Amino acid sequence: MQLYSYFRSSASYRVRIALALKGLAYETVPVHLVKGEHLDERFAAVNPQARVPALELDDGEVLIQSLAIIEWLDENHPAPPLLPADLRERVRVRAVTHIIAMDVHPLGNTGPRNYLLKQLNLDLETVDGWTRHWIEKGFAAIERMISPAPYCFGAQPTLADIFLVPQVFNARRYKVDMAKFPKIAAADAACQKHPAFAAAAPAAQPDAE
Repeated sequence: MQLYSYFRSSASYRVRIALALKGLAYETVPVHLVKGEHLDERFAAVNPQARVPALELDDGEVLIQSLAIIEWLDENHPAPPLLPADLRERVRVRAVTHIIAMDVHPLGNTGPRNYLLKQLNLDLETVDGWTRHWIEKGFAAIERMISPAPYCFGAQPTLADIFLVPQVFNARRYKVDMAKFPKIAAADAACQKHPAFAAAAPAAQPDAE
């Protein structure tokens, strides 16, 4: 498999964690977002949305969107499972995952930030404040929903941890005060000790700058 990825992309980070948890081998194909490589026509032929990640399977089929990719991985490689066996617990895990994937991350992603900076001519400090605001709004809800033991929902990492850790990485980049979110910080700290999360970290990637 080939993973089209940018080392600092939180969506790519999620897929790298899932691949590492599943013990699956893949080749990284770096796509530099800051240099605009995702806008090149050659990459548009891979992913018409012009975003990372994209996972090219051995048969040439390309999967896009991190949540869809990770669900495919979990269904095709069920061990270890990324969702709990209990139905209610699965709903709780998915709820945290969706808060990050659908409410928090899109508002601080490259596209919206560039629009605020370049089209609306807002200054960087204001745009960073916008990003912090939405991260903190999402984190305030998640803080009330998780019970680290040591991961978000128990003794094994789930989809919630896969999505939370990259968002915490982003939060620190934008100077969110993590002291306000001790349960999130505790779950993140537990994940940092897990070898799959360490292997997927931005600093461990071949294209890290």
